[in-house]
Amino acid sequence: MKLDRERKFILLASTLASFLTPFMGSAVNLALPDMARTFRLSAVTLGWTVTAYLLTTAVFLVPVGRLADAVGRRKVFVAGISVFLAGALLSGLAFSGVSLIAFRLVQGVGGAMIFSTSIALLASHFPPENRGRVLGINTAATYTGLSLGPVAGGFLVHYFGWRSLFFFALIPGLLALYLVTRAYKHVPPAPGESLSGFDFKGSAIYGAGLVCFMLGFSRLPAAYGFWLTAGGVALLILFFYFEGRQPRPVLETALFRKNRAFAFSNLAALINYSSTFAVSYLLSLYLQYVHGLPPGSAGLVLVAQPAVQALFSPAAGRASDRVEPRILASAGMGFTVIGLVALSFLGQGTPLVRVVLGLVFLGMGFGLFSSPNTNAIMGSVESKNYGVASAMLATMRMVGQMFSLGLTMMIISVVMGNVRIMPENYPLFLKSLRLSLTVFAGLNFLGIFVSLARRSPGGR
Repeated sequence: MKLDRERKFILLASTLASFLTPFMGSAVNLALPDMARTFRLSAVTLGWTVTAYLLTTAVFLVPVGRLADAVGRRKVFVAGISVFLAGALLSGLAFSGVSLIAFRLVQGVGGAMIFSTSIALLASHFPPENRGRVLGINTAATYTGLSLGPVAGGFLVHYFGWRSLFFFALIPGLLALYLVTRAYKHVPPAPGESLSGFDFKGSAIYGAGLVCFMLGFSRLPAAYGFWLTAGGVALLILFFYFEGRQPRPVLETALFRKNRAFAFSNLAALINYSSTFAVSYLLSLYLQYVHGLPPGSAGLVLVAQPAVQALFSPAAGRASDRVEPRILASAGMGFTVIGLVALSFLGQGTPLVRVVLGLVFLGMGFGLFSSPNTNAIMGSVESKNYGVASAMLATMRMVGQMFSLGLTMMIISVVMGNVRIMPENYPLFLKSLRLSLTVFAGLNFLGIFVSLARRSPGGR
């Protein structure tokens, strides 16, 4: 695949941006204890430093994706990197817990602008026969960021403090900004749309519904959690009803009603993220509490999954240019089920090699699933909807992550209760872990059939 200057710079910029955002997400988790000590934050307030970023990103993804299709993806991508870097710089200079949360909100807006345009930029600049390959490279960058986050992040926090993470983010971010601005000899004209008539009301309903749903589900099984979740579902149903009657909707609901490949590919992504995201959280607790490993050693064990994902993603992306993506993605979900089932039998005396083996199967599964599934989604829509398609895929990822954590917290709350993880509670913790992973395995098994049920464009 020979690349001209423009495509080479766009691929490099998108790859750097795709590395940066997951790197920050996985690295910041290691900095939370230091942040709590610096600002004397309670556990609830500390959790908001992560939740604020996830929620803001999820809320803005779809509206920003439509905005990118209207005014130009390059403009929004450049603005997104700029806002993300501004949020990172301000977070590194935060003077209180409240200011840190506020600056993480800024980062979330920038993250939404990056997520909703990076894949769309690649899809619009590379022909279908090469799209799987470049999406595989992009996905590998994401998993490389996830892999290096715990290791490099732990090093930076240990030797330079938690603020250094946010300052480090400026390096790849500024390089990506330079590359994308240099990619075009002349700034391309924006699509033939404008902000006039932009669906602000639909965006507001969507944002309110998503916030209520995600906050409510994370608070289950509390009574107000059920009410918030139900309210969020009602608002999202209203959103789909409202959008079907708008001349220029923020989300083309026909993509779900009339485009089988698009609908089922997004549903498969939602199921896959919902059944895998909390695994690293559970295993981190398992390794540090039950096995007594220090954080650094636990991170080296957990790195097995994203490292294998990074190795498999480029090959899976190239294969999806020749083999039907739904077959590869479905096979990937099958490997994921094997990994989840293997991990669901963990006990106090389980050898670490079995943990690593389960993580290797998860890495193989996600590596086979992600690039082909992304290729299927982007290949199922017209170029005018690339921004919305990219944003919807990212939304499935963010909602799936929140759902996965919410389901895990609910199981722990019911089985173990609101108590600290102490040696006397290890049996109940292990019961919660095994039940969570069993539920995830069953959910992912059903996802195989969802993945197979789609049809690729042109009968593929």
